[in-house]
Amino acid sequence: MVSFAIVLFFSVTGYTLNHTDWFVGKETTLRTLGTIPQPWLQQPAKLEIVEQLRNLHKVHGAVSDFRIEDTQLSVSFKGPGYTADTFIDRTTGKYELIETRNGFVAVINDLHKGRDTGKVWSAVIDISALLLVLVSFTGLVLLFFIYKRRTAGLILGALGAVFCFVIYKLYVL
Repeated sequence: MVSFAIVLFFSVTGYTLNHTDWFVGKETTLRTLGTIPQPWLQQPAKLEIVEQLRNLHKVHGAVSDFRIEDTQLSVSFKGPGYTADTFIDRTTGKYELIETRNGFVAVINDLHKGRDTGKVWSAVIDISALLLVLVSFTGLVLLFFIYKRRTAGLILGALGAVFCFVIYKLYVL
């Protein structure tokens, strides 16, 4: 049943990925202004800056980039279906935070691809792949024990593989 849930999730998200124009979600962009304490900006206090943005604005996702330039700092956060970019003026401490939330379909599509999801979700994808291989392999093994269906099953499996290869050669390459 675990494999059933995995197959259902990856088949639905495979469909939504293949037809992204059909599932255009509601994208929300939010711009916020604020100020970072001046002492944190000269020798940038990265942790304090990131935690203030998280606490004040409920920013989530992993920090994907923290750039330090002469006049500006920029901090980027990324998560499934989510980005937040902050631009901080080092002389005044004023910042602009731009958050983009791309909706439910974008979140599940990013989960499918493992984009901006972290190590734990990457492990979930790996375990899912192993379970799907196990399900496929046990189905093939069981086919060998059903004498009346063995030949037809192997022929259909081979035809499916040849069909995919021919479509690939004719329409993808």
